Amino acid sequence: MSIVVGYLATVEGRAALTAATGEAVRRSEPLVVVVSERGDETDEQRAELATALDEVRASLEERDVPHDVRVIAGGRDVAESLIGTAEETDATLIVIGLRRRSPVGKLILGANAQRILLDSPCPVLAVKPDPS
Repeated sequence: MSIVVGYLATVEGRAALTAATGEAVRRSEPLVVVVSERGDETDEQRAELATALDEVRASLEERDVPHDVRVIAGGRDVAESLIGTAEETDATLIVIGLRRRSPVGKLILGANAQRILLDSPCPVLAVKPDPS
């Protein structure tokens, strides 16, 4: 059993990580952080990601949250990565971050988010960052 979170070093990704960490602590379950590389990152972007993931690991260790950080090689579908990880770890919850959208944009959910919501083997918690 685990909590699976899709993470990017963005405000949406940090909101998802915060919510997932809270759920992992509340449920006493390990957290699996899934990071999907696009495959076309520059060396600078890879270095920034490595730094962000080091900070994530340090934060989780500081809170004594059992965790596993999985970096999925570029080219693999994000939704497929999260769903596959959830199935593999017998996840009880997937947490994803959603971008804020305009009123018209709210009619259209991102393709990855939609696939995760529809195909997930477990409940999905979709969070948005604080508006501040």
